Amino acid sequence: MVRFENVGLRYGNGPEILKDLNLTLETGSFNFLTGASGAGKTSLMRMLFLALKPTRGMISLFGENTNGLRRGKVPDVRRRIGVVFQEFRLLDHLTTFENVALPLRVRGNKLKDYRDNVLELLDWVGLDQHTNAYPAVLSGGEKQRAAIARAVISSPELLLADEPTGNVDPALALRLMRLFQQLNQFGTTVLIATHDTHLLDTIKAPVLRLEDGRTTWQ
Repeated sequence: MVRFENVGLRYGNGPEILKDLNLTLETGSFNFLTGASGAGKTSLMRMLFLALKPTRGMISLFGENTNGLRRGKVPDVRRRIGVVFQEFRLLDHLTTFENVALPLRVRGNKLKDYRDNVLELLDWVGLDQHTNAYPAVLSGGEKQRAAIARAVISSPELLLADEPTGNVDPALALRLMRLFQQLNQFGTTVLIATHDTHLLDTIKAPVLRLEDGRTTWQ
């Protein structure tokens, strides 16, 4: 599903923040990515979503070298990926329901075909009372749950979640993790960046640690 070969990343003329990354995520695997704040977890995630290009090395997604990916093909690859970033990226002019349903609308699905699924998912993440609310009136935790629901609604082949439980209480965090695990059981490859040691202790899964710009499995 994912392969990094000698990947390095630097911003401008600064030092490399990611160095000689060599790693593989098998199709259908469930993995955590951890490391200190500022270690580069978000940068690694952004490279996987093709929002950031490595300075050197090769990244392969879905068996294809992304270095030579034509610009017009990038949106097609991104549609196969569900992503939850810390800034949420909800569209202010859309309701919670519309934001969550957006990946399905982009694919050309009709409202009558996905309405019940979206409502069920909103209930699962505790947003059933905010279906018609706009992002401006949602709390940080509610925006985060909406972003998670949007990321998983289309059952992506690859799910990238950057600190997805950072703004919710422990009970809801575990509920969201069960949602990710269910998605994984249906075949989605999952990579979750977190510094929550409680989650790492509770959910038994391989942990990729990022430290001093390099990754090691633990």
